Amino acid sequence: MKKPLIAFLVLAFGLSWAMALPVWLDGGLGSPLTTVAATLMMFTPTVGVLGAWALTRAPFRQWARETGLTLGDRKGRTGLYVLGTWIGVPLLIFTAAAVSVAAGLLTLDLDGLGLLRQAYESRGVPVPDDLGQVFALQFVLGVVAGPLLNAIAALGEEWGWRGWLLPRLVKAGGVLPGLLLSGAIWGLWHAPLTLLGYNYPRLGSWAALFFVGFCVLAGVLFGWLRLRTGSVWPAVVAHGSLNAVAASVLLLGDPAAPPNEVLVGITGLVGWGLLAVVGAVLLRFAPPRPPVPPAPQEPAPTAEPAV
Repeated sequence: MKKPLIAFLVLAFGLSWAMALPVWLDGGLGSPLTTVAATLMMFTPTVGVLGAWALTRAPFRQWARETGLTLGDRKGRTGLYVLGTWIGVPLLIFTAAAVSVAAGLLTLDLDGLGLLRQAYESRGVPVPDDLGQVFALQFVLGVVAGPLLNAIAALGEEWGWRGWLLPRLVKAGGVLPGLLLSGAIWGLWHAPLTLLGYNYPRLGSWAALFFVGFCVLAGVLFGWLRLRTGSVWPAVVAHGSLNAVAASVLLLGDPAAPPNEVLVGITGLVGWGLLAVVGAVLLRFAPPRPPVPPAPQEPAPTAEPAV
């Protein structure tokens, strides 16, 4: 296990830094290269998986099954999990925003949509006259089509973190330790961007450590989906939906009292609490089963020596 694991981590982490290096050299997150770098980074865990596969020399069909590229043993059941995730992740994001508002941490500007207006202006894009309708359409599109539009990039990460890495950590140390450790590794992998303040600009380089906390909690949910179904696709849908919807909700905030991203929303402390409760409930009442190791292959028969 050691050589494939080392190959996976070196490729995933090393290439992520290589992808982000132009952003560092071009002045940080304000660089026009940031979006491109962040997208390319998402494929580095897949390169890590392929590197590990090259060392094992396993038949690809067997490898695909073991790393969750199939729909698992019960395809219909996996389909239901995909559908539930498609609906459930936006619901979690909306609930985190609602709790943030109820707690007085998030002030909405539903009439003027000032933050959304500023987002258009900062990109040099004309602000639509019917800004509210445009936002509603974009939000619905993100909920409905976001997992599909983000599927390839989300798979680039999930095949590595939940598809390949998580089952190996679970086999080595148990379900909960495997879930927590895989989430921590996933969070640290984001460091090339989070050290620049990505996701939490007011934290500066401390965002790298803070984001690990979110990844651990979200990783429990994503990992639970992987272990319950034997497939990586529910986690791909969850990841794609998160990326499509999470940031847009905070654009409903009031520019006079901008949302504190450390506290509000699904990636803030409010969301952490929500994810922790959901994860604890899932692990308590629907515990995932550790992945079953593949049966060892019988060696090919050899001819008896002539006597």
